[in-house]
Amino acid sequence: MRGGGLWQLGQSITRRLAQGDKKGVARRYFASEAELKKTVLYDFHVAHGGKMVPFAGWGMPIQYKDSIMDSTVNCRENGGLFDVSHMCGLSLKGKDSISFLEKLVIADVAGLAPGTGTLTVFTNEKGGAIDDSVVTKVTDDHIYLVVNAGCRDKDLAHIEEHMKAFKAKGGDVSWHIHDERSLLALQGPLAAPTLQHLTKEDLSKFYFGEFRILDINGAHCFLTRTGYTGEDGFEISVPDENALDLAKAILEKSEGKVRLTGLGARDSLRLEAGLCLYGSDMEQHITPVEAGLTWAIGKRRRAEGGFLGAETILKQLADGPSIRRAGFISSGPPARGHSEIQNEKGETIGEVTSGGFSPCLKKNIAMGYVKSGNHKAGTKVKIVVRGKAYDGTVTKMPFVPTKYYKPT
Repeated sequence: MRGGGLWQLGQSITRRLAQGDKKGVARRYFASEAELKKTVLYDFHVAHGGKMVPFAGWGMPIQYKDSIMDSTVNCRENGGLFDVSHMCGLSLKGKDSISFLEKLVIADVAGLAPGTGTLTVFTNEKGGAIDDSVVTKVTDDHIYLVVNAGCRDKDLAHIEEHMKAFKAKGGDVSWHIHDERSLLALQGPLAAPTLQHLTKEDLSKFYFGEFRILDINGAHCFLTRTGYTGEDGFEISVPDENALDLAKAILEKSEGKVRLTGLGARDSLRLEAGLCLYGSDMEQHITPVEAGLTWAIGKRRRAEGGFLGAETILKQLADGPSIRRAGFISSGPPARGHSEIQNEKGETIGEVTSGGFSPCLKKNIAMGYVKSGNHKAGTKVKIVVRGKAYDGTVTKMPFVPTKYYKPT
């Protein structure tokens, strides 16, 4: 789904269902069940009122019985449980796994402490983003990472192609794709207190970006303190056979305050947190520098390069990029992907990549790319929606303050 598309899709489905147009909804929005892959929680979602839609080849819940607006606010006030099993977890192992991965990503993986991770970007030869990923250094010879569902096939082909060449030169690296596991994201202020009921591990000593292998609700899990909402929370990789019991236990231990939450609210939450959606805010022609992810390029990597597209990226670090990602608050109807951005003279300076109405701020928010020099907070702009220009202001992101759990 392109910018704000999941939110729009959810609203459209809700309107049609309210009008009793169930057959129209089925024809318009749903591929045949045979065409779609299903997570192990598919029937659980349907039983809980999940409105299932095609997403990256999977049948996924866009929302449940509550609205996307209510679901978004509840995640920030209480908590949300997301099934993100469509995403692809994989492990790289071998004494050369770090040096191999560093040829493909911008992160200083070698510099990570064991049991910690970071956001990174897979780059192409021109410095553009193939995908973004959270990469974790489990040990010096074990890397765990998660890639986006929509990018799975191209990511795995890219990694495999480079792995063959690396191994042909004597490199020691192998991989395992964790298709035997499900992935749940538990997010919001009640995430830690709820999960603490289900594990003996002291979560108060477990900080943002950290990773552990531990038992949760009797299952052998990979736990990362991270997420895609700006809230404190966890991503839990759990064996498929234990996923349903874990989901039920989380909802039960929260006493109903943590709710099943769909992709529509996930899109609203990540936009409020100022986080990129690959395919909208990051693509093959956008570099990490242009995307505002300079911080993810390790200091050593800036000095040494050694990753695909390093020449382009290091030049942008030195000279500055010609375009930059920026946040916007605007009047009128919410901006959507490809809405034109103009300066006060009416000259085109960029376009919106994601936009929507913020359920938590009760105002229109968006992000997009503008020519450098127009990206500073407070800059007045015009955003064109359905042929009419509306007032907007460049705004610092995140729009909603993040609440990541870090040492004080």
